[in-house]
Amino acid sequence: MKALTIKEILESCGGEFFGEEKHLNTKVTSIVTDSRKATKDSMFVAIKGERSDGHKFVGSTYENGAVCALVEEALDCPIPQIKVASTLNAVKDIARYYRSLFTIPFIGVTGSVGKTSTKEMLSAVLKEKFKVHKTQGNFNNELGVPLTLFAMEEDAEVAIIEMGISDFGEMTRLSSIVKPDFCVITNIGCCHLEFLGDRDGVLKAKTEMFTHMQGDGKIFLCGDDDKLSTVKEYKGIKPVFYGLESKNDYYAEIIENNSDLGIKCVLHYEDKKIPVTVPAIGNHMVANAMASVAIGRTMGMTDEEIVRGIESYKTISGRNNVINTEDYTVIDDCYNANPTSTKASIDTIMNFKNPRKVCILGDMKELGKEEVALHKEVGAYAEKCGVDVLLTVGDLAREMQSQLKSTTGYHFESNEELISNLPKILNKGDAVLIKASHSMHFEEIVKAITG
Repeated sequence: MKALTIKEILESCGGEFFGEEKHLNTKVTSIVTDSRKATKDSMFVAIKGERSDGHKFVGSTYENGAVCALVEEALDCPIPQIKVASTLNAVKDIARYYRSLFTIPFIGVTGSVGKTSTKEMLSAVLKEKFKVHKTQGNFNNELGVPLTLFAMEEDAEVAIIEMGISDFGEMTRLSSIVKPDFCVITNIGCCHLEFLGDRDGVLKAKTEMFTHMQGDGKIFLCGDDDKLSTVKEYKGIKPVFYGLESKNDYYAEIIENNSDLGIKCVLHYEDKKIPVTVPAIGNHMVANAMASVAIGRTMGMTDEEIVRGIESYKTISGRNNVINTEDYTVIDDCYNANPTSTKASIDTIMNFKNPRKVCILGDMKELGKEEVALHKEVGAYAEKCGVDVLLTVGDLAREMQSQLKSTTGYHFESNEELISNLPKILNKGDAVLIKASHSMHFEEIVKAITG
């Protein structure tokens, strides 16, 4: 983190200072919300959560070297404190100020599906030329984005910030913090419909990202998406479209899908045709790679640097991660799920050469009033694609079973019940897809199968 004085932090959030005036010039070199991560020269942000109140741990952070605490109530403690009405809101104010200290390109990435994989692909490509700072883990909400910014080192040359939302207005607030130079939207799917209503609502919420885009900013959209392709301009800025379809400015022609061995394709842009192997599974990952191609070219990268970056991409746990065991090929995609991403994962497993394709699917959350119909839709899609066996867990996922005809189906009441029955169902050589919303804890199933 670029060091900030306590005075700078105080002025950026409009708080009230409690402590000796001489401490205002003390420098803060990290900002944390977890008291266990408080170290020398850090500032601890005390947040009142549902389970715990961070104010209880202010004293221990001082003992560990913290030089300041952001609080909602002044405490009888020797550590200098900045009191504010809301520490959550103050953190966002501080993050806006911290962002203003950098003149490097900021790339905001959002979408219903593919945010993280696109962010990782962008990082793989851009690191061939620049020092990249990127979102870690799932730090993509109104607390995570500020913490992501605070973790940025002074010599970073480009920042890739993942931005996730579930309701209207959130993206506007995130955009006011990040002030992106480049806006990337991967797709508009059926997610968070409980709050956003339908895909048109998702489109409206996601494109709030443009609200605080830099005046000379650029917009990159997946033109394969029927909703995103309707975005023609924003305040005179015309989007750059990427994807798999030849109508896009940047597109890829898939030559051969070798399942977990990668996808051979040809990149098309600027009258060029460049062969590359994308080391990932699923055709959608090629579309995600094209976002990196478009941005890489915009930032002056050579074709060689871009290809080298794409081919260095690594998948991460829980997101289309292939695990080969002695008996099975497991696609660990259990981090999250919605109808769009689940259908894409079904498409992916059908490209594998294994004799049987087995899908283990669970509830998809936050789908609103259409949740039953959308689960049935996924079941029908599994049937249509020719999935051999469909195993489900969850009250909503049970609805998938009603759509099966030729596909063999089994429903279980819990992860434990499913796991205990796997030896009777799985055959050696099976390809197994594991996918559900994060709250279903399907990582337990991944662990049981892979050991």
